[in-house]
Amino acid sequence: MNDPLPPADNEQDELIAIAGRVFDAARGGDTATLGAFIDAGIPVDLTNDKGDSLLMLASYHGHQNATQLLLERGADPERQNDRGQRPLAGAAFKGEMEIARLLIDHGAAVDGAGDDGRTPLMVAAMFNRVALIDFLIERGADPIAQRADGMTALGAATAMGATEARARLAELQDQAS
Repeated sequence: MNDPLPPADNEQDELIAIAGRVFDAARGGDTATLGAFIDAGIPVDLTNDKGDSLLMLASYHGHQNATQLLLERGADPERQNDRGQRPLAGAAFKGEMEIARLLIDHGAAVDGAGDDGRTPLMVAAMFNRVALIDFLIERGADPIAQRADGMTALGAATAMGATEARARLAELQDQAS
């Protein structure tokens, strides 16, 4: 069976322009436009040239309504981009508590590590996101999980000079022992 012919240049340009609008809607939190594109048949797990899904873009940029829409439409909360990053790690990096809650409530693994072994808790620790640390622990994150090199969330906080996160994680470790 032969592969279909590639679209003509003007059709390809049109498809690229549409894809750009879809990714802009996710990045900008334009829930109405995003929903209309998905209703028209755009795949909910569409990815860009960096492997960032619509969900990754919406959640990373803190758009709670767009994140919720995508999750309700079946977006995969565990889909990694080309750097092995997951949406929950992006939410942890940005300190987006409500986005993190939505992602976990829709199936994101609380300890889902990226290709580098970093868990969302480690990311939250690195950037001194104490409230997010508490939330992730409450939702089952392992405070002593380690990357392949032995780094833990406490070690990540210490290495980054995140003093409040370091103190909180040390306190949690003391309570556990």
